[in-house]
Amino acid sequence: MHTLSRQIRFSVDPFSGEQVLGYNSYASKPCGEALSFYFSLWVDLSGVLNPNTGFVVNVSEIDKVVRKKAYPIFKHTITTAMDNRQSVRLAELVTTLRLCFKEIGASFDAQQLVGLGLELNPFRKLSIQTEDNGMFTFSEKFEFAAMHRLWNERFDEVQNAALFGKCANPAGHGHNYVLEVSVCRPTGSEEDGWICEFEKVVEEQFLGLVDHKNLNVDVPGFETLNPTVENLAYFAWEKLEEKFKNCKLVKITVWENDRTYCSYTR
Repeated sequence: MHTLSRQIRFSVDPFSGEQVLGYNSYASKPCGEALSFYFSLWVDLSGVLNPNTGFVVNVSEIDKVVRKKAYPIFKHTITTAMDNRQSVRLAELVTTLRLCFKEIGASFDAQQLVGLGLELNPFRKLSIQTEDNGMFTFSEKFEFAAMHRLWNERFDEVQNAALFGKCANPAGHGHNYVLEVSVCRPTGSEEDGWICEFEKVVEEQFLGLVDHKNLNVDVPGFETLNPTVENLAYFAWEKLEEKFKNCKLVKITVWENDRTYCSYTR
């Protein structure tokens, strides 16, 4: 079974009755005018490949469904909040995603909708996997800088160089890492302030240990364990598991650059 993921970008201008469709779906379609509410919605569809096309589904069909079925729901959420001079809270966005899940899922017969993800900004994402299981997933990215050296004392210099390449440099080398923490929360627990508390836990329990540190020297646990991106992901899990209030840790992802990352889940 294949799962196809498609990002649809659109903008809502809550102060204009007529939405400008535009022509550039890469930038967003409808496109809004000047400053609008920009949305990036990820749709995950599972299904068997069509032997005639090699598609799970033509992505243009996903685009059409989202703009026809989901866009009006988002527009209603935003315009209602603006008309009432209210902020758009996480609870409303979860409800909006669930309504969209129902409408989008019903629009495909041969494929199954298995996930919807809304990018709240380039570093935060809200997602659901079913229409009404009462849970949602929140993900946020954090950055930290650290240096490490990859080395195995059981091997000589030649063997280490062959295994780890430049990473075996005796002086070490640095990375601007990105950590993504994903937690699952029950719908109805979207009380104010929990995201700030979530960030505080990540800062105190993990980032404070590794940021601007020599991982091999300054971080207990890596004296003999190579601080690879794989081991960093596991280390972050160990430090953050069961530390969040009303949240369950579901995945840790660590990037050491924009081409290499590792995820850990249990």
